[in-house]
Amino acid sequence: MRKKLPIGIDGFEKIRSNDFYYIDKTMFIKELLQNWGEVNLFTRPRRFGKSLNISMLKSFFEIGNDPTLFEGLKIAEERELCEKYMGKFPVISISLKSVDGLNFQTALAALKTVIGNEAKGFRFLLESPFLDEKDRTAYERLINVDSQSEASYAMSNATLIDSLNTLSRLLKQHYGQSVILLIDEYDVPLDKAFQSGYYDEMVNFIRNLLGNALKTNDSLYFAVLTGCLRISKESIFTGLNNLKIHTISDVRYDEYFGFTDADVGEILRFYGLTSYKDVIREWYDGYRFGKVDVYCPWDVINYCDVLLADPEAEPENYWANTSGNDLVRRLLGRSDQTTRNEIEQLIGGGTITKTLRQELTCRDVEDSIDNVWSVLYSTGYLTCKERLNGKQVKLALPNREVRELFIDLVKEWFQETTLADSARIHRFCAAFPAEDVSTIQDMLHDYLWDSISVRDTAVRMNRKENFYHGMVLRLLQSQGNWRVQSNDETGTGYSDISISTRERTGIVIEIKYANDGNLDGACAEALKQIEDRNYAEGLRRRGMKKIIKYGMAFYKKECMVVKA
Repeated sequence: MRKKLPIGIDGFEKIRSNDFYYIDKTMFIKELLQNWGEVNLFTRPRRFGKSLNISMLKSFFEIGNDPTLFEGLKIAEERELCEKYMGKFPVISISLKSVDGLNFQTALAALKTVIGNEAKGFRFLLESPFLDEKDRTAYERLINVDSQSEASYAMSNATLIDSLNTLSRLLKQHYGQSVILLIDEYDVPLDKAFQSGYYDEMVNFIRNLLGNALKTNDSLYFAVLTGCLRISKESIFTGLNNLKIHTISDVRYDEYFGFTDADVGEILRFYGLTSYKDVIREWYDGYRFGKVDVYCPWDVINYCDVLLADPEAEPENYWANTSGNDLVRRLLGRSDQTTRNEIEQLIGGGTITKTLRQELTCRDVEDSIDNVWSVLYSTGYLTCKERLNGKQVKLALPNREVRELFIDLVKEWFQETTLADSARIHRFCAAFPAEDVSTIQDMLHDYLWDSISVRDTAVRMNRKENFYHGMVLRLLQSQGNWRVQSNDETGTGYSDISISTRERTGIVIEIKYANDGNLDGACAEALKQIEDRNYAEGLRRRGMKKIIKYGMAFYKKECMVVKA
């Protein structure tokens, strides 16, 4: 039977013991041990395998592990390394992705649950001959539940701050071996706290928790933390001199998060999907980690799964749809004309040059729009095309999936911003039945200037026209008492836009993109098409007494409107 695809499964043991397909990233273990760092922070975008790698580390190092999980994998060939390290360490492994809440106390309760549940897995400490009564009492403080609610832990804030240090100390006493500490999604509590207004409280708490666990922990062998953002050292890692940070810009470990081209080739061969390599590359490749080109694993696995059921399935925005994409919305909401032009360049397949700041606090993102660009790079919405002097890089959208996301969000942003100015949009719409061509043209030019064009110089003419068509359509649909139809069958074809007003005025609009910049010629072509295909006939059949015909031509941010 064919191996299952591990959609949404980030547990290494579950994947390996239940016959799921697995891309071998186990040499990450060897490299981690060779490039020794007592505290290692890996920042990568979401859905690029951080949690699975954390789970793999736990399965490899933890005392009492199952060595058969690694049979047939590359790390198993490193016999001396496996003999020395596999199954030899107590491991504390937590994920902070669920530490959330509308206020600080709710978030602390969630953090207590995460650490309390992990501590409860070491109940043998209550019977350990290597712990005295004082030690056992310290352990009990970690696992005691609130007498008022069996669902929550009773540990005090002081106990919580010292919890990882305490648990490390007790495990080392029991096993006589230093502890490996794994913390996944370390930055989520800070991001959630910032969004809900208790950021300062959470920063202070996380700083103390991690300081005790990573800086003053004599029982620590090494630690690995993962997250999307590199939160500034001054913010939560103050005084932590043993921290090694590995971002998407670094060459070291570049192949262990995400799928390489070889990985994708392997999975497509395994499932008989090699004919889809080009479309998968167009949609889901394009990331650059260090010196390696990387695909988004979440996208590749999801699309392969769909293709196995439906070979004609079109690619979708799997990665983009797993987040609220608030960062892009924030960029659009704060954009000035320069930023809008830069977004336009990116959507058109170009690059922009920016100075990156990879070490930020959540609050820094609000300080300047330049910081938003840096975070968009760190979180996978942008990728590096070329490194320049200093910290400057040329940034681009990585692939079609992210480009389509930007286009959708730009359309939403345009609709929200234009509809908010009801007086302006009413004046624009009123100019159509009034046959006020100059007002229509002038206001369209203003809208074009204020908007972000999502045309693509590499696509067919009708695709270029779609952007302008959509913009005009959204503006006209704001009139609730008009019947506004797109590509409506009228006469012997389909007009771009047809309007029926309450006053029984019919309006036909045909839109052209002037690829050579000849707006006059494109307008004449639009009006000729209206006549040749008799687009007005459908409006007459609906009882319209007066018919107005408009030809519109666009070229970049220029436009022309003519009336028959």
